[in-house]
Amino acid sequence: MKQQLIGLNYKNKKIKLKVSRVPFWYEGIGLMFKRKTYSKILLFEFKNPVKMSIHSLFVFFPFVAIFLDEGLNVVEIKKVKPFKINISPRVKYKYLVEIPVNEKFFKLISSFDEVSTATKTFK
Repeated sequence: MKQQLIGLNYKNKKIKLKVSRVPFWYEGIGLMFKRKTYSKILLFEFKNPVKMSIHSLFVFFPFVAIFLDEGLNVVEIKKVKPFKINISPRVKYKYLVEIPVNEKFFKLISSFDEVSTATKTFK
């Protein structure tokens, strides 16, 4: 997967992330069967805004799902626990970022208000 740097907009702040862009043929797999310590931040891009549910089946660690609009503005953030069948966003999104909850990304995840208070329970 090709890595790139993106800047997303969150509460009037620009947060830079080094992401691995997920090719369309890999979208159904995402973080499935990956190891917590070696997982990378994944970026999913859709042709048009969607309101598609995601799942965490066969993902053996928690992760944070960040739903973004066309301008890379955060529209919703969800804390996702392993083996959940239906994680539904409330709004349409064009991009999805999945950040594994691990030591490597702990500080980054803590910068998002929606997950910072509950992150310690994810470890």
